[in-house]
Amino acid sequence: MFGMIKNSLFGEYENRPCQILNSESKDELNFEERSYEGGKFATTEVTGKQFDDALKEAMPKMMKYMGGMNDKGIGMGMSVPVSITAFPNEDNKSLQNKVKVLLWIPSKYQAEPPKPTDESISIEEREGVTVYTTQFGGFAKESDYAMHAAKLQEALGEGVSYHKDFYFCNGYDPPMKPYGRRNEVWLVKKE
Repeated sequence: MFGMIKNSLFGEYENRPCQILNSESKDELNFEERSYEGGKFATTEVTGKQFDDALKEAMPKMMKYMGGMNDKGIGMGMSVPVSITAFPNEDNKSLQNKVKVLLWIPSKYQAEPPKPTDESISIEEREGVTVYTTQFGGFAKESDYAMHAAKLQEALGEGVSYHKDFYFCNGYDPPMKPYGRRNEVWLVKKE
């Protein structure tokens, strides 16, 4: 437990490698197109709970894994962003009761990530993605992510091809950071 708290408060944060391909602004919305490398991720899935409640269940598990609750007892530091796969309802204003949280394994441990001791966490190899993204502040909730996803979809218009059955909600800050917070929505480009 101390490792998890220490990791969250004082640990290093490693950004998942990416390349900015394009930056635009439309209707007062700034957004970018980015390419992210693939790699190994710690993942956990929660179903049957609303988005915000599902995160309250999933995030402590992930932080414990990164903080040392793994087969090697190693605190790996944190990587950012924490990515949450969200599945929009047909109204596109709310999300289904299913989330999948992904944490990119820090580069030092990519080759051989420690095995989770919590059976609800798995390690997945994932391919790189190209995303359209917009950034916003505050303590993000389901409604904030859904609103910013809708704004980004509107700004992109009809001529851009991306997955509409899911998107990523991303956070970059520890829960105790009171201001200057960074959140993003990623729409995954169809290749």
